[in-house]
Amino acid sequence: MRRFPLPTVLTMLGLATPSPAAAPETPFWPEFHGPDRTNISRETGLMKGWPAEGPARLWTFGGCGKGYSGVTIAGGLIFLSGDFGDEERLIALDLEGHLKWQIPHGKAWKGPQPGSRTAPTWDNGFLFHLTPHALLSCFEAASGKTVWSVDLKQAFDAMVGSWGFTESVIVEGDLLLCMPGGPGGRIVALEKRTGKTVWANTEIRDRAAYSSPIIVTHNGTRQYVTLARESILGVDVATGKLLWTHPHPSTCDQNVTSPIYHDGGVFVTSGHRAGARVAKLAADGKGVQETWYLQEFDNCHGGVILLDGHLYGSGCRLYERGLMCVEFATGKKAYNAREIGKVSVTYADGRLYCLGNDASMALVDVSPQRAVVKGKFAPPWKNPAPCLSHPVVCGGRLYIRHLDELMAYDVKAR
Repeated sequence: MRRFPLPTVLTMLGLATPSPAAAPETPFWPEFHGPDRTNISRETGLMKGWPAEGPARLWTFGGCGKGYSGVTIAGGLIFLSGDFGDEERLIALDLEGHLKWQIPHGKAWKGPQPGSRTAPTWDNGFLFHLTPHALLSCFEAASGKTVWSVDLKQAFDAMVGSWGFTESVIVEGDLLLCMPGGPGGRIVALEKRTGKTVWANTEIRDRAAYSSPIIVTHNGTRQYVTLARESILGVDVATGKLLWTHPHPSTCDQNVTSPIYHDGGVFVTSGHRAGARVAKLAADGKGVQETWYLQEFDNCHGGVILLDGHLYGSGCRLYERGLMCVEFATGKKAYNAREIGKVSVTYADGRLYCLGNDASMALVDVSPQRAVVKGKFAPPWKNPAPCLSHPVVCGGRLYIRHLDELMAYDVKAR
């Protein structure tokens, strides 16, 4: 384990400790998959079905740049990232879709699947964002002013994978945590106010993949849990010590989907026949044993949601590209609704919101017995499929993004 007095800091503007911000305003979706990263909205009073033309579209913002990140929402602003020519930019909109600010943040990704990747993480009036080229920065959310920047390649020998860095970084108290995956720091914790390194784990041997982490409490210990290139990992948030690891090999360097923690077990899944598994953690959190493995539940990038002990997400292989329901405890498949197709998901008020790989949008009523479509429409995208972004439901609105367009729909019941 290495500890540093100071990492390689590229930009140190506004080093005074940020003063606490006011209590978060609603609507509030401050990071990838929401405030607890379960991708489950707590909103109620939403439409139970849609007309044939879909819900009312409120606005379209057509200047997102090329990218795949969904939105984060806090402090009355909407945040996202996109590529414009040779540079990546962070963008802030007001709730009516008007541009508030736009700033450059590193180089655009010109490698496989060009475009921006990660959603900004909002915390206490500040934004944190990691570029595909391993530049990690903090900004004032209201203005876009840079507070600090760290090049993870210089600081920790970060190793950029085939698809770039795609981790939406996570905040825990005063710490910002991420996985550079390099020999100088496989997983690291930085002071969120300054970018200074608190700890850097060098005992892990696996490299970073493309998954965004979760932080869970297992028998009193806070753990950073992530899916790496060939394994699942659990690290003590306070010390950086590796607590456990379990194999989860990728078939084609595409470990993308975020883990899910439930009842002492960690679920992970990857596309292209890599499959899904649950690893049960020991009582002391320092060991792990596999509970089940199901190859056909090979979610690639659209996310999986846990509802009442069952997992919902789509498979990747051609003949499994439907919405699957799988029991968390046993791995038993309840069904595969192939008619729904390959989708990216979020959940709100008793329904799944499914943004199709074919760029369609569906509202689906799910249970362990069946999936029933309650509405489906084709948004007027100017770009063809495939659509890879994740939808967001927040403040009575559905936000969907496809490349350089962001659309907001009114999904409140009237």
